[in-house]
Amino acid sequence: MASALSRTKSIDRLLAEASATGEGTLKRTLGPWSLVALGIGAIIGAGLFVRTAAAIADRAGPSVTLAFIVAGIGCAFAGLCYAEFASMIPVAGSAYTYSYATMGEFMAWIIGWDLVLEYAVGAATVAIAWSEYFNRVLGWFGMRIPYAWTHSPFESAGGEQGMMNIPAVFILLLLSLLLIRGTRESAFVNSLIVVLKVSIVLLVIGLGWGYINPANHSPLIPDAALYTTPQGVTHAYGGIMGILGAAGVVFFAYIGFDAVSTAAQEAKNPSRDMPIGILGSLVICTVLYILFAYVLSGLAPVADFRNPTLGREASVAYAITTYMPGYAWLSNAVTVAILAGFSSVILVMLLGQSRVFYSMSHDGLVPKVFSEIHPKYRTPYKSNLLFFVFTALFAAFIPGDVVGEMTSIGTLFAFILVCLGVWMMRNRRPDIPRGFKVPALPVVAILGVITCGAMIYGLGWTNWMRLAGWLVVGMFIYFGYSIKHSKLNNER
Repeated sequence: MASALSRTKSIDRLLAEASATGEGTLKRTLGPWSLVALGIGAIIGAGLFVRTAAAIADRAGPSVTLAFIVAGIGCAFAGLCYAEFASMIPVAGSAYTYSYATMGEFMAWIIGWDLVLEYAVGAATVAIAWSEYFNRVLGWFGMRIPYAWTHSPFESAGGEQGMMNIPAVFILLLLSLLLIRGTRESAFVNSLIVVLKVSIVLLVIGLGWGYINPANHSPLIPDAALYTTPQGVTHAYGGIMGILGAAGVVFFAYIGFDAVSTAAQEAKNPSRDMPIGILGSLVICTVLYILFAYVLSGLAPVADFRNPTLGREASVAYAITTYMPGYAWLSNAVTVAILAGFSSVILVMLLGQSRVFYSMSHDGLVPKVFSEIHPKYRTPYKSNLLFFVFTALFAAFIPGDVVGEMTSIGTLFAFILVCLGVWMMRNRRPDIPRGFKVPALPVVAILGVITCGAMIYGLGWTNWMRLAGWLVVGMFIYFGYSIKHSKLNNER
């Protein structure tokens, strides 16, 4: 049993799989700009436009800017480690594949199962945010989907009770079908959306800077206290714990640069292009995030972000409409850009999820259906459809705050394992060619583990329990199915 849990997949075998071509393999169509755009497309979205408001309201107030810096530092360490792995092992599967080569099959399964929290549950989180803004657009034309059909059964406001989030299910279905059509087509649509939403973010920063109210930034770090949300969940607010908790929340905003690594088998020159895609998208978004958070927290007071009928939902558009007179057009443009931006985030997350399970299926750890390729489009179409059903259930029936924090803690755990894995691989196989090397290893890896661990600590015990419960379910699946069907096990 112990040997089964610790068996690793050889680097030579991984590289052979990466170089395979022809029928039944993924198509190499992505260049460096497409990969940078893929990263930005996944990064700028619900994390920035929705989770920022939640972090301001529940955790940090104006110190959310510092929270973005903490989260950015953690991502920088992890991003460097991802870049080395992606240039060394250009195979679909991201952290799952890297763990299989370094830590053994059991840890690879844990990380693969954990990545479902990042990609599938993350896509559901963004779909919920998309629904909020879609309803706002309908309001321009005198239409509105009732509260009951845009919120989960666990949400209520103004005497109305949620039932099911139908718009969230709709956008997940639409984008799942686009992914089935092809990666190149999906990447082209994503690139157009990236140009649009980066332009809008720059407009909000540039025009909103002159409307910052200094009173909203005073004090920059609120005194440490406790805050209970309308759902009855108590968080540390203000002080260092508030900043760490907010960093864990807004960390969701950075999720996406690692999704670039899931497309390694669809990159034209992965050893060169993967580090460019990962680090380029991360640097661009970190700068934009810090500036955006400073402007947004300065436009409106914390009380507005806490009010579910004011700034809690569609917070950016609300802040512009209320505190930037004469810029109603910008509020409308932001809403449209956000809708498009959310769509690109969902697209990349669904792509990442299907590629992780594509690799796991090839290894026998999940059923073969997840790696079956469409005969015409050469995409894992059955996997896309199955994950549509899974994400739709989360988006339709679970509140956005819950799934958002589940996504953050799952991703932080994955990043810790990647930081440890690159350190282990440098010691075990220094002979493997690397298109990019992490500088100052193991210092960078250790700092990445510490920073991500601190953000996990800041997310609180409720999220620790959710992660533990999720991993327990994964262990039942591994010992009930995966360990028996593993290709490495059957070969031996």
